[in-house]
Amino acid sequence: MNMLIMGPPGSGKGTQSKMMVEEYGIPHISTGDMFRTAMREKSKVGLLAKKYIDRGMYVPDEVTIKIVEERLKQNDCDKGFLLDGFPRTIYQAERLDAILEGMGRKLDHVFKIEIDSYLIIKRLSGRRICPKCEASFHTEFHPPKVKGICDTCGAELTTRTDDTPETAIKRLEVYLQNTYPLIEHYEDQNLLRNILGFGTIERVFYRIQRELAKYDQA
Repeated sequence: MNMLIMGPPGSGKGTQSKMMVEEYGIPHISTGDMFRTAMREKSKVGLLAKKYIDRGMYVPDEVTIKIVEERLKQNDCDKGFLLDGFPRTIYQAERLDAILEGMGRKLDHVFKIEIDSYLIIKRLSGRRICPKCEASFHTEFHPPKVKGICDTCGAELTTRTDDTPETAIKRLEVYLQNTYPLIEHYEDQNLLRNILGFGTIERVFYRIQRELAKYDQA
């Protein structure tokens, strides 16, 4: 299955992505993860991306598209993939369509996680990340056993620069501005699957599975 998951920052799509790739045995292709790795390594792409991400803005299209195209051509994507964080604009979506067509492939499902804006800001502003092992916590919804300390490796937790309330609001505004054309693009292709993002992690994942089962039976 070739799938794509969309959702505003803080919608929980990262968590759902991990569950999907484990369940269906396909690689998780996250532009956010790829850029964060590049930033830690202080590569040329990483330093460029940091200038935009720290301000809650998107990395330029051509940089993002090139990274995704190279990743899709790797052997572990032969049986399917889950794209997360790409495409973010209609231009990127059209380029993705062309890339997949050139590979003799196409998208099968596009999942859009839906959640209220106030909850998004609450989720993002309370998120804490381990800089060593990349484990994720939340001050309210998933607190560590010891305040400020990673349960897994014991490192001190940090707040991502793009998770401050001010930057979170900016990220949400940018997401909403660019999402509407994408919704129409994938609705026209009958690929869009709307998923309610409230409730437990397991409940949201059940909704995704239910949608997949519906189309498998069609």
